[in-house]
Amino acid sequence: MKNNQTAVDTKEVFYFHEGTHQRAYQFMGAHLQEEEGRLGVRFTLWAPHPKEVRVIGNFNHWNGQHHKMEPVKDSNLWTLFIEGVQEGDLYKYELITTEDKVLRKADPFGFYTEHRPGTASIVQRLDHHQWQDGKWEREKSRKTLYDQPLSIYEVHLGSWKKSREGKFLTYRELAKELVDYVDTMGYTHIELLPVMEHPLDESWGYQTTGFYSVTSRYGTPTDLMYFIDACHQRNIGVILDWVPGHFCKDEQGLAYFDGKALFEYDDFSRANNKGWGTLNFNLGRLEVQSYLISNAMFWFDVFHVDGIRVDAVSNMIYRDFGKDPGEWTLNALGGRENLEGIKFLQKLNETIFQNFPGALMMAEESTAFPKVTHPTDKGGLGFNYKWNMGWMNDTLKYMKKDPVYRRAHHHKMTFTMTYSYTENFILPLSHDEVVHLKKPLLQKMPGDPWQKFANLRAYFGFMFAHPGKKLNFMGSDIAELQEWDPKRSLDWGLLNRKEHQEYHRYKKNLLHFYHRERALWEQDHHPLGFQWIDADDVDHSIYSFIRRSKEEELIVVCNFTPVVRRGYTLKLPKEGVYQEVFNSDLEQYGGSGVKNEGTYRTRKVTGEAFWEGAIQITLPPLSTLFIKRIKQSRQREA
Repeated sequence: MKNNQTAVDTKEVFYFHEGTHQRAYQFMGAHLQEEEGRLGVRFTLWAPHPKEVRVIGNFNHWNGQHHKMEPVKDSNLWTLFIEGVQEGDLYKYELITTEDKVLRKADPFGFYTEHRPGTASIVQRLDHHQWQDGKWEREKSRKTLYDQPLSIYEVHLGSWKKSREGKFLTYRELAKELVDYVDTMGYTHIELLPVMEHPLDESWGYQTTGFYSVTSRYGTPTDLMYFIDACHQRNIGVILDWVPGHFCKDEQGLAYFDGKALFEYDDFSRANNKGWGTLNFNLGRLEVQSYLISNAMFWFDVFHVDGIRVDAVSNMIYRDFGKDPGEWTLNALGGRENLEGIKFLQKLNETIFQNFPGALMMAEESTAFPKVTHPTDKGGLGFNYKWNMGWMNDTLKYMKKDPVYRRAHHHKMTFTMTYSYTENFILPLSHDEVVHLKKPLLQKMPGDPWQKFANLRAYFGFMFAHPGKKLNFMGSDIAELQEWDPKRSLDWGLLNRKEHQEYHRYKKNLLHFYHRERALWEQDHHPLGFQWIDADDVDHSIYSFIRRSKEEELIVVCNFTPVVRRGYTLKLPKEGVYQEVFNSDLEQYGGSGVKNEGTYRTRKVTGEAFWEGAIQITLPPLSTLFIKRIKQSRQREA
């Protein structure tokens, strides 16, 4: 059997301690292997402070006296090969501190964990699944999504749908039901709330204990691979929510792992995240950088994910995030920025894009921190997308107003365009907007039931017309009547009601319309892709604008009052014949059925620098219209 001193490659150890290891999971943790003709598991752990470390598990009756790990020379690592340990065996590390305190910890690099409330790690291979997504992977590596449609369906797997017995659907069941649904609706990507192991259902996965461990709530790592493979075979990308800023305090996890601060900051005021009851990662520690960057690489490498959405970036880049005066200190330059957090994110993004050029790296960043989606060599954080929380907050505030009062808040729907090209934005209507007494989207809308549905249809029409990629949380397609509750399934029975069926049809058709119309996405991040026709029709609460691809134009008109506007003059940049091509107020969607039938030839306008022609149309109540030029005008009308 190998000498434990030489069993771990010294180069691996060096890179891990230097903070430059990109795939530390390949040698850290528990690995089934053969050593000198003997089958077993090689265990390797980072723990600088204890005086002794043992491996305990069901294979030794949880008594580690005969399975003491040995320190790896010139490192803070411990290692041990145990013959006869098999896949599926349970294990933990037993650490004896210098004060003789005994700690029993799950493996920070463990690939699988007992189903809650169990907390032991499970020996697990990751090579069982035979991938069938070669075509998807090849095409993904050759393209970016800046000039492509991107519509994301955000999902919490535990509450999207339950079994008849009220249990979680498995990854394999979801590979059929959820993937069928997303494909039929026309979404391009699924974003999963965290599927890393976490002890508390109510945390939604955001308080992680096992960063490398697929949550056992829905199945095995192989089952999750099957789910992702099924998505790719239907041309659906998969994005994972990931929380590299903080972690769960539960005793089996990373918290004070070997008796002292290790993954967290030494300074408790920096480590403590009182808002979430968690501990902040010490992002300046080199081994923590290797741990987290390797973790991001792990999901791309092993699980073929297409993107990562980094949660709570503000918590990582500001020292005063969530803290009161006196609870934080200035950085070395006298500012409030977390300099090591900024450097870590830059390093993370550089690493991912060097290895996966077609990756999606998305930041949930709620402040005006500059250059989030700018390249690192130009001073940016290096993400390629940022959630536009300002757009979400402003537009929802507007939509909640009774139409009578909207004129006083007209700018909330236009303000985003003053900064829309400073970053590559995603417009998010996420899970955070339908919990904690915020109400589901339908119930945010004012008016009687008909007006609520009309408002919501018009709002989604505006959203899909607005520059920026799109994200919708599950339930938004069926107009949920209750706030999201992670303990229950979505109320799919609503689709037995006529008004919800009609709304669901609208949302599906809108998604497919968005996908077909290049003008709605090809130049999302270029000023040439958008032009206001009239941003200032305050008295009527009407907005009109143009979306452009490189070849086509699409005219959008939104009427956010319940008044039908007949004979509304719409100025246009080109003369020609125009036709209504999509209308949120059609009867099949539950609307009033006011529409513009046939075609409309422009009349010439004079004295205008930007407009060649105009048409007169009817604006339905609480609606969004899409109008398109269908052919060149051969004869100008006076």
